[in-house]
Amino acid sequence: MAYTNSSMVVYKKLSPNHSGQRTHSIDRITPHCVVGQCTAEGLGEWFEKQSTQASSNYGIDRDGRVALYVEEKNRSWCTSSNANDQRAITIECASDTTEPYAFRDVVYQTLIKLCIDICKRNGKNKLIWFGDKDKTLNYSPKSGEMILTVHRWFANKSCPGNWMYARMGDLAEKVTKALQGSSDSGGGSTAKGIQASALKNLSEADAIKKVGALFTADQKKSGILASVSLAQFILESGYGKSELAQNANNIFGMKCSLSGNSWSGSSWDGKSKYTKKTQEQNHDGSLVTITADFRKYPCIEDSIADHSAYLLGAKNGSKLRYAGLKGCTDYKKAVQIIKDGGYATSLTYVEKLISIIEKWNLTQYDAKDTGGEVIRWYRVRKSWTDAKSQKGAYKILDNAKKCADQNPGYKVFDADGKVVYQPKAAEPEVKVPFLVKVSISDLNIRTGPGVNHSRVQFCPPGVYTIVAVSEGAGASMWGKLKSGIGWLSLDFCRRL
Repeated sequence: MAYTNSSMVVYKKLSPNHSGQRTHSIDRITPHCVVGQCTAEGLGEWFEKQSTQASSNYGIDRDGRVALYVEEKNRSWCTSSNANDQRAITIECASDTTEPYAFRDVVYQTLIKLCIDICKRNGKNKLIWFGDKDKTLNYSPKSGEMILTVHRWFANKSCPGNWMYARMGDLAEKVTKALQGSSDSGGGSTAKGIQASALKNLSEADAIKKVGALFTADQKKSGILASVSLAQFILESGYGKSELAQNANNIFGMKCSLSGNSWSGSSWDGKSKYTKKTQEQNHDGSLVTITADFRKYPCIEDSIADHSAYLLGAKNGSKLRYAGLKGCTDYKKAVQIIKDGGYATSLTYVEKLISIIEKWNLTQYDAKDTGGEVIRWYRVRKSWTDAKSQKGAYKILDNAKKCADQNPGYKVFDADGKVVYQPKAAEPEVKVPFLVKVSISDLNIRTGPGVNHSRVQFCPPGVYTIVAVSEGAGASMWGKLKSGIGWLSLDFCRRL
């Protein structure tokens, strides 16, 4: 086929770091994070150096400008995988320098447009994200399909970072929608309420705010935490594909059929109530009959209350299935109650739901006992993505700072995951020299302690002596090799 390049390119600096014309037709796109808020020119200068031994087809800089570094006809050196790069268009995107390596909105929006352009020029009308390495790499795309892959599948790296990884499904959905010119249809007209199409036309963040606003004061005080109910909405509803659970059970009326009497096996009392009987699975695999009362709800607002009614009222015989949930003010405890009651059999359900609550700051929709005032929490952790390292969550910033001061290596994060306080780093109390073992084949040796320093070469697997340590961008600690050739990220080494 005849290869072309994107007309979105505003800067061009071709890199010598490529393998010539690719040996496989283009059927993949691999977004990367630069780990730096770079300019198109700065990234181009880096890729221009043969010593860098890396490149990408395109780059999107911090202002959303698109640059061309390796023409689409050629295989770039970007993903630590010859097989992937032979068939993928690789795109380096400007990002923050620390996990989750967030992109600016202008960068993400440009990435969507660039992926649309790449698909169109290569005859594709669908971009697919499976979210599973084995399924993706074993899948043979149809003629009109383009597949998304990520660098972390081929090397011990975070790339494209947790921020972008969580949005891969959203990227695929938006690109496919633009390519196919599709419009979503709601489940019938109603006089009020947010329909499925209205949510699907929003970004994840905007949709969450929109639905979060539906938790009125009465709903907040109904006995279940809004954060927990909303997290289940994100986890299980049709629009939140990038969050997990594609094709999961939709419990919030976003299908054509709504709740209540549309459910098979439900009965109507002739006035206002439906009773549903269903069989659900216990942890041991046995099935039990659960009964719960519902009303028929015409829109998502009321369907949220519907689900709350189920969690609070579902019974196994005469016993409440989720006893202790009503009035619980600790979202972690509430999630565990739901899991223990048999709502989900997944071993990671609690972790997933808590992660969603904390990622989107859903506790802001939980009301205090007095007046429904929003609570803003400050969390003390080693990193935002390492929720298990959390020392505590504080309403008062000074208390959070005090906790961080007492725990070396910890920072204070606001509800959006931004660092609002970081104690002055003490000199690393690491005795040198010491030995480390390198087991991966693509660990970079750099001229200084940080990814902002140029790359010297890959470090062959083996045992090495570290004679100095230092903090630096892109790793929790860097180590200087005894040979003097450069520095290694100790995050990818095992100390002996």
